[in-house]
Amino acid sequence: MINAAGAVIWRKKKKEVQIALVHRPRYDDWSLPKGKQDSGEALISCAYREVIEETNLKVTFGPYIGDTEYFVADGLKKVYYWSARVADDSPEFHPNEECDLLEWFTIEDAIEKATRDSDREIIEAFLNIPYDSYPLIMLRHAKALAREEWQGEDEDRPLEQLGQQQARRMLSLYQVYGLTQIHTSDAVRCHDTVEQMAKALDVPLTITNKVSEYTWKKNKEKAIDYAKEIIKENEPIVLCSHNPVLPRMMEKLTKKIDFDYPSNKLEPGEAWILHHDKKDVLQIDRLDAPVKPA
Repeated sequence: MINAAGAVIWRKKKKEVQIALVHRPRYDDWSLPKGKQDSGEALISCAYREVIEETNLKVTFGPYIGDTEYFVADGLKKVYYWSARVADDSPEFHPNEECDLLEWFTIEDAIEKATRDSDREIIEAFLNIPYDSYPLIMLRHAKALAREEWQGEDEDRPLEQLGQQQARRMLSLYQVYGLTQIHTSDAVRCHDTVEQMAKALDVPLTITNKVSEYTWKKNKEKAIDYAKEIIKENEPIVLCSHNPVLPRMMEKLTKKIDFDYPSNKLEPGEAWILHHDKKDVLQIDRLDAPVKPA
């Protein structure tokens, strides 16, 4: 199986949604930007990299769309797709080795113009997701030292070696969402999970005890109220906290959609991506930890 990833790049022009297709001279086709996954690379990171390499556009990713499968010369190929909105300050497309043209089409024209049936299927699927939404990323802290191995206060418990590796690679996953804020529990293991990412992206890092485990044990409503407030801001935001805090937040924020609670908990370094329109959560995606246990 060959894994690849790409995106449906979109914009609004005079209130009309338009889709970008690229022309690849090697195949003489019109397609969605996509490419093969590198070894050790997350699929969403692959999709982001391929968009930049093929289009030079600045984009922010939205909800996951779906995948397609088809046979190529080397065997079965599976391609995963996300929606990606072009930024207002995006540079222009410049021809490169893989793509010599980029053109914008209405959705109907893009479906007609795309060469592959698989691309047409993804564009049609794009219409059924909440592409014009904002993500609240509910991130569980990276792998921490086990409680029984730590003699100090629990909120001071640090990341273990795997957790440190996960923290260093958070940027590769979450830069795709165009983050404007990062909020974290004041526990060391949470703060250290997101600090490097916040510095690299130059976004505000808010440290609060309202989403910590020790506050949760005293007053569960503080964390829930905190999540309800930041979701109203309609910005792409990371909220780094703990189990059992995150599953309970999830339950409260997703009353209107079907979600399997509480059996579906996050492992260290994993996240739920809540795509919302300020009032309602419309779709939930899940991202694995950037580095998995051996």
